[in-house]
Amino acid sequence: MDRSTNLLTPASLKALAHPVRVELLSALRLHGASTATELGRRIGESSGTTSYHLRQLAAAGFVAEDEGRGNARERWWRAAQDSTRLESNRLDDDPGTSAAVDTFLLAVGQQHSSRLHHWLRTAREWPKRWSNVTDLSDYRLSMSPAELDRLNRELESVIESYRRAPKKGDEQVLIQVQSFPIRTES
Repeated sequence: MDRSTNLLTPASLKALAHPVRVELLSALRLHGASTATELGRRIGESSGTTSYHLRQLAAAGFVAEDEGRGNARERWWRAAQDSTRLESNRLDDDPGTSAAVDTFLLAVGQQHSSRLHHWLRTAREWPKRWSNVTDLSDYRLSMSPAELDRLNRELESVIESYRRAPKKGDEQVLIQVQSFPIRTES
C-alpha cells in the first residue's frame, strides 16, 4: 500500500509547530476530509481559529482543499500526505529550528497521551476480542544510540509489514512507539 510522507524541513517544521496545527492535521488523517467548522467542534476550537490554522497548513503543503466537496460557503480540507516524518538529525545544523522541534514534539507527545487516556477511559466499551489483545507495556534495555536506532528501524519495518487496505471486520489500530533514554541514578 503506497503511502506519502512529508519529510519535515526547517521551514515546514516551523509552519507545523503549533499544537492546534498538529491536532488539525492528525484529525484530518484519522477522520478524513472535513470543514473548519466540523474540525473546530472536534478539537474544541472556533471555526475562525481552525480556518486560520488550516490556511497556514495549506500554505506549507500539509493540507489541501478537497475541491470535490463543499460549495461557495463551505470549504472542505484533506491531509495532503499520509504521514509526517521528523528526522531531527537533518535539522541539527539549523539553530533556528530547536524551538520548533520542541513545540512539535511536545504537541505530538500530548496527542499520544490524550489518545492513550481516551482508550483507557473507553476500553470496556469495546468487545473483548479487541480489549483482550491490546498492550500497554514498557521495556527497559541497556543500549547504545546505534542499537536504539536499529531497534526503531526494525520496529518500523515490522509495523509497515502489516499495512494493507482495510477489510471487513477491521478497526483502525493505533500503534504508538516511544523510545528514549532515561536516567536511573538516584
